[in-house]
Amino acid sequence: MKTALVTGGSRGIGAACCRVLAKKGFRVAVNYQHSKVQALELAKEINGIAIEADVSDRAQVVKMFQRTGGVDVLVNNAGIAQQKLFTDLTEEDWRQLFAVDVDGVFHCCQCALPYMIHEKAGSIINISSMWGQVGASCEVHYSAAKAAVIGLTKALAKEVGPSHIRVNVIAPGVILTDMNQQHSAETLRELAEETPLERLGMPEEIAQAVAFLADENSSFITGQILGVNGGFVI
Repeated sequence: MKTALVTGGSRGIGAACCRVLAKKGFRVAVNYQHSKVQALELAKEINGIAIEADVSDRAQVVKMFQRTGGVDVLVNNAGIAQQKLFTDLTEEDWRQLFAVDVDGVFHCCQCALPYMIHEKAGSIINISSMWGQVGASCEVHYSAAKAAVIGLTKALAKEVGPSHIRVNVIAPGVILTDMNQQHSAETLRELAEETPLERLGMPEEIAQAVAFLADENSSFITGQILGVNGGFVI
Protein backbone atom coordinates (compact mmCIF):
# COMPACT_ATOMS: atom_id res chain seq x y z
CA MET A 1 0.00 0.00 0.00
CA LYS A 2 1.30 3.42 -0.93
CA THR A 3 1.68 6.12 1.71
CA ALA A 4 0.53 9.73 1.55
CA LEU A 5 1.52 12.37 4.08
CA VAL A 6 -0.63 15.47 4.44
CA THR A 7 0.82 18.28 6.54
CA GLY A 8 -1.71 20.37 8.41
CA GLY A 9 -4.03 17.44 7.87
CA SER A 10 -6.35 17.66 10.86
CA ARG A 11 -8.78 20.32 9.63
CA GLY A 12 -10.11 22.15 6.58
CA ILE A 13 -8.36 21.51 3.28
CA GLY A 14 -5.90 19.11 4.90
CA ALA A 15 -8.61 16.90 6.40
CA ALA A 16 -10.48 16.81 3.10
CA CYS A 17 -7.25 15.73 1.37
CA CYS A 18 -6.71 12.96 3.93
CA ARG A 19 -10.20 11.60 3.37
CA VAL A 20 -10.05 11.58 -0.41
CA LEU A 21 -6.57 10.02 -0.50
CA ALA A 22 -7.69 7.31 1.91
CA LYS A 23 -10.63 6.57 -0.39
CA LYS A 24 -8.15 6.17 -3.24
CA GLY A 25 -6.36 3.46 -1.30
CA PHE A 26 -3.47 5.32 0.30
CA ARG A 27 -2.25 4.74 3.83
CA VAL A 28 -2.55 8.32 5.07
CA ALA A 29 -0.40 10.03 7.68
CA VAL A 30 -2.23 13.00 9.20
CA ASN A 31 0.24 15.62 10.38
CA TYR A 32 -0.87 18.14 12.99
CA GLN A 33 0.64 20.60 15.42
CA HIS A 34 -2.19 21.86 17.65
CA SER A 35 -5.38 19.97 16.74
CA LYS A 36 -4.58 16.64 18.39
CA VAL A 37 -8.16 15.54 19.05
CA GLN A 38 -9.28 16.22 15.48
CA ALA A 39 -6.19 14.51 14.06
CA LEU A 40 -6.66 11.37 16.14
CA GLU A 41 -10.34 11.17 15.27
CA LEU A 42 -9.62 11.61 11.57
CA ALA A 43 -6.82 9.02 11.61
CA LYS A 44 -9.20 6.53 13.23
CA GLU A 45 -11.91 7.35 10.67
CA ILE A 46 -9.65 6.72 7.67
CA ASN A 47 -7.54 3.96 9.24
CA GLY A 48 -4.45 6.12 9.05
CA ILE A 49 -1.97 7.50 11.57
CA ALA A 50 -1.71 10.90 13.24
CA ILE A 51 1.72 12.46 13.75
CA GLU A 52 2.42 15.62 15.70
CA ALA A 53 5.15 17.82 14.21
CA ASP A 54 5.85 21.50 13.69
CA VAL A 55 6.90 21.60 10.04
CA SER A 56 9.01 24.71 10.66
CA ASP A 57 11.26 22.62 12.94
CA ARG A 58 13.65 20.43 10.95
CA ALA A 59 14.24 17.97 13.80
CA GLN A 60 10.52 17.36 14.22
CA VAL A 61 10.09 16.84 10.48
CA VAL A 62 12.89 14.29 10.43
CA LYS A 63 11.22 12.35 13.26
CA MET A 64 7.89 12.52 11.43
CA PHE A 65 9.38 10.89 8.33
CA GLN A 66 11.04 8.26 10.47
CA ARG A 67 7.55 7.31 11.65
CA THR A 68 5.92 7.33 8.23
CA GLY A 69 8.68 5.51 6.43
CA GLY A 70 8.80 6.07 2.68
CA VAL A 71 6.21 8.56 1.41
CA ASP A 72 4.86 8.16 -2.12
CA VAL A 73 2.69 11.29 -2.10
CA LEU A 74 3.53 14.40 -0.09
CA VAL A 75 0.93 17.13 0.30
CA ASN A 76 2.46 20.28 1.78
CA ASN A 77 -0.67 21.88 3.12
CA ALA A 78 0.39 23.25 6.53
CA GLY A 79 0.32 27.02 6.59
CA ILE A 80 -0.54 30.13 8.55
CA ALA A 81 -1.92 33.47 7.42
CA GLN A 82 -2.13 36.97 8.83
CA GLN A 83 -3.70 40.24 7.71
CA LYS A 84 -1.68 43.32 8.59
CA LEU A 85 -0.54 46.54 6.99
CA PHE A 86 2.94 46.15 5.54
CA THR A 87 4.17 49.14 7.54
CA ASP A 88 2.98 47.44 10.75
CA LEU A 89 4.66 44.10 10.07
CA THR A 90 7.33 43.11 12.54
CA GLU A 91 10.36 41.03 11.70
CA GLU A 92 8.85 38.32 13.91
CA ASP A 93 5.63 38.36 11.84
CA TRP A 94 7.65 37.95 8.66
CA ARG A 95 9.95 35.21 9.99
CA GLN A 96 7.16 33.19 11.61
CA LEU A 97 5.04 33.11 8.47
CA PHE A 98 7.95 32.16 6.23
CA ALA A 99 9.09 29.54 8.75
CA VAL A 100 5.83 27.64 8.39
CA ASP A 101 4.69 28.44 4.86
CA VAL A 102 8.08 28.18 3.10
CA ASP A 103 10.59 26.48 5.38
CA GLY A 104 8.00 23.80 6.16
CA VAL A 105 7.74 22.94 2.47
CA PHE A 106 11.54 22.91 2.17
CA HIS A 107 11.99 20.57 5.15
CA CYS A 108 9.29 18.13 4.07
CA CYS A 109 10.43 17.99 0.45
CA GLN A 110 14.02 17.30 1.44
CA CYS A 111 12.97 14.54 3.83
CA ALA A 112 10.61 12.94 1.31
CA LEU A 113 12.94 12.95 -1.69
CA PRO A 114 15.54 10.28 -0.79
CA TYR A 115 12.87 7.56 -0.82
CA MET A 116 11.20 8.95 -3.95
CA ILE A 117 14.51 9.19 -5.78
CA HIS A 118 15.35 5.60 -4.80
CA GLU A 119 11.94 4.44 -6.05
CA LYS A 120 12.13 6.65 -9.15
CA ALA A 121 8.53 7.68 -8.47
CA GLY A 122 6.52 10.07 -6.36
CA SER A 123 4.26 13.08 -6.37
CA ILE A 124 4.75 16.25 -4.34
CA ILE A 125 1.78 18.59 -4.19
CA ASN A 126 2.30 22.00 -2.63
CA ILE A 127 -0.60 24.17 -1.53
CA SER A 128 -0.01 27.83 -2.35
CA SER A 129 -2.67 30.51 -2.90
CA MET A 130 -3.97 32.70 -5.68
CA TRP A 131 -2.42 35.56 -3.68
CA GLY A 132 0.95 34.01 -4.41
CA GLN A 133 0.18 34.66 -8.08
CA VAL A 134 -1.23 38.17 -7.90
CA GLY A 135 -0.64 39.51 -4.37
CA ALA A 136 -3.10 40.69 -1.74
CA SER A 137 -3.25 44.04 0.02
CA CYS A 138 -2.54 43.75 3.75
CA GLU A 139 -1.11 40.28 3.17
CA VAL A 140 2.29 41.11 1.72
CA HIS A 141 4.20 38.53 3.77
CA TYR A 142 1.61 35.83 3.06
CA SER A 143 1.61 36.65 -0.66
CA ALA A 144 5.42 36.63 -0.76
CA ALA A 145 5.59 33.28 1.04
CA LYS A 146 3.03 31.66 -1.25
CA ALA A 147 4.87 33.06 -4.29
CA ALA A 148 8.04 31.43 -2.94
CA VAL A 149 6.22 28.09 -2.81
CA ILE A 150 5.33 28.49 -6.48
CA GLY A 151 8.95 29.23 -7.39
CA LEU A 152 10.18 26.29 -5.33
CA THR A 153 7.70 24.00 -7.06
CA LYS A 154 8.71 24.98 -10.57
CA ALA A 155 12.44 24.70 -9.93
CA LEU A 156 12.20 21.42 -8.02
CA ALA A 157 10.05 19.90 -10.75
CA LYS A 158 12.86 20.49 -13.23
CA GLU A 159 15.46 19.07 -10.86
CA VAL A 160 13.71 15.83 -9.90
CA GLY A 161 11.90 15.19 -13.17
CA PRO A 162 14.67 12.83 -14.38
CA SER A 163 13.88 10.69 -11.31
CA HIS A 164 10.24 10.50 -12.46
CA ILE A 165 9.06 12.57 -9.50
CA ARG A 166 6.35 15.10 -10.21
CA VAL A 167 6.05 18.38 -8.30
CA ASN A 168 2.98 20.57 -8.74
CA VAL A 169 1.29 23.38 -6.88
CA ILE A 170 -2.37 24.14 -6.24
CA ALA A 171 -3.35 27.78 -5.84
CA PRO A 172 -6.75 27.89 -4.10
CA GLY A 173 -9.07 30.84 -4.24
CA VAL A 174 -11.27 31.78 -1.30
CA ILE A 175 -12.17 28.50 0.39
CA LEU A 176 -14.60 28.09 3.28
CA THR A 177 -12.19 26.99 6.00
CA ASP A 178 -11.53 28.02 9.58
CA MET A 179 -8.80 30.33 8.31
CA ASN A 180 -11.33 32.33 6.30
CA GLN A 181 -14.00 32.31 8.99
CA GLN A 182 -12.16 35.28 10.49
CA HIS A 183 -13.78 37.37 7.76
CA SER A 184 -17.19 38.87 8.36
CA ALA A 185 -20.23 37.48 6.57
CA GLU A 186 -20.33 40.67 4.51
CA THR A 187 -16.71 40.26 3.42
CA LEU A 188 -17.29 36.63 2.45
CA ARG A 189 -20.37 37.66 0.48
CA GLU A 190 -18.33 40.31 -1.36
CA LEU A 191 -15.61 37.78 -2.15
CA ALA A 192 -18.21 35.40 -3.53
CA GLU A 193 -19.58 38.20 -5.72
CA GLU A 194 -16.07 38.91 -7.05
CA THR A 195 -15.69 35.26 -8.03
CA PRO A 196 -16.97 34.59 -11.58
CA LEU A 197 -18.68 31.39 -10.44
CA GLU A 198 -20.42 33.53 -7.80
CA ARG A 199 -19.58 31.35 -4.81
CA LEU A 200 -16.74 30.38 -2.54
CA GLY A 201 -14.89 27.10 -2.78
CA MET A 202 -15.12 24.09 -0.50
CA PRO A 203 -12.19 22.13 0.97
CA GLU A 204 -13.35 19.02 -0.88
CA GLU A 205 -12.82 20.80 -4.21
CA ILE A 206 -9.16 21.37 -3.38
CA ALA A 207 -8.92 17.76 -2.21
CA GLN A 208 -10.21 16.48 -5.54
CA ALA A 209 -7.48 18.45 -7.30
CA VAL A 210 -4.92 16.94 -4.94
CA ALA A 211 -6.26 13.45 -5.70
CA PHE A 212 -5.88 14.10 -9.43
CA LEU A 213 -2.25 15.21 -9.04
CA ALA A 214 -1.51 12.26 -6.73
CA ASP A 215 -2.30 9.48 -9.15
CA GLU A 216 -1.33 8.31 -12.61
CA ASN A 217 -4.11 10.31 -14.29
CA SER A 218 -1.69 13.24 -14.09
CA SER A 219 1.43 11.28 -15.00
CA PHE A 220 2.62 13.84 -17.60
CA ILE A 221 1.94 16.93 -15.47
CA THR A 222 4.74 18.52 -13.46
CA GLY A 223 5.87 22.01 -12.52
CA GLN A 224 2.36 23.38 -13.01
CA ILE A 225 0.09 25.74 -11.08
CA LEU A 226 -3.45 24.41 -10.81
CA GLY A 227 -5.73 27.30 -9.91
CA VAL A 228 -8.84 26.17 -8.05
CA ASN A 229 -10.38 29.58 -7.57
CA GLY A 230 -13.74 29.79 -9.35
CA GLY A 231 -12.23 32.14 -11.92
CA PHE A 232 -11.11 34.77 -9.38
CA VAL A 233 -7.63 34.74 -10.93
CA ILE A 234 -7.35 33.91 -14.61
